[in-house]
Amino acid sequence: MTHPWFAPRAPRVLAHRGLVTPAAAADGVAENSFLAVAAAEAAGVAYVESDCHLTADGVVVLWHDADLHRITGDARTVADCTAAELEQLMADRGGLVTLAQALDSFPALRFNLDVKADAAAEPTGRLVARDADRVLLTSFSDGRRRAALAAARAHGGHPATSGGTATVARAVAAAASRSRGLLRRALRGVDALQVPERRGPVRIVTPHFVSACHRAGVEVHVWTVNQTPDMERLLDLGGHGLGVAGLGVDGLVSDRADVALRVVRAAR
Repeated sequence: MTHPWFAPRAPRVLAHRGLVTPAAAADGVAENSFLAVAAAEAAGVAYVESDCHLTADGVVVLWHDADLHRITGDARTVADCTAAELEQLMADRGGLVTLAQALDSFPALRFNLDVKADAAAEPTGRLVARDADRVLLTSFSDGRRRAALAAARAHGGHPATSGGTATVARAVAAAASRSRGLLRRALRGVDALQVPERRGPVRIVTPHFVSACHRAGVEVHVWTVNQTPDMERLLDLGGHGLGVAGLGVDGLVSDRADVALRVVRAAR
């Protein structure tokens, strides 16, 4: 049975860390802020991709980097700061948003949450348990991802999940071997793979790879896709138009979710 997170029609647009348009950025709005998430919802996005770190006082916040420097100029790490300190720093950058606030304030949104720190895994899983139908948990670390899933399940929730780096590597190798059995084993327990189009010289997203994942019942979402020609190409990966069985990626993770939505609507 398909997890409820996947209920809206594919292809999916995942707003990468919310939506910060050039105009909003000029006004000082930061990624993963309350206003960025609100802007994604206002643009008509169903999915927000975000990241989870844990503060010094045990609050799960939506934040990508381990430190604060890129967003605020502060040299400390998220783990060094309390939620109140982060709220002050983010007051003129769109506002801090905790995971609990995101789930409560945006009940219509589906969240794709990348657990960025070991300490954040258990509290993230615990927090999303009651909203598990609209949450997909992932991490580059499969161990961290499994820890978050275990915490959610221990509290009665069953989120969807996307494989980490090791799972992706096994899936890529299995698809290249043309062994359906190996691929199904590599993807056991996984609902989606979220991957870059290529990693260095290795092209990950090919028509064969996407088709093989589809046969195994797993979606393919590509990050981070910001240019219209790339969006159009990935949605029509096999060259036969959107909606042909086994062809075209299932999701675009984009900093410009507003643009991606227009591309998807035109393709339909």
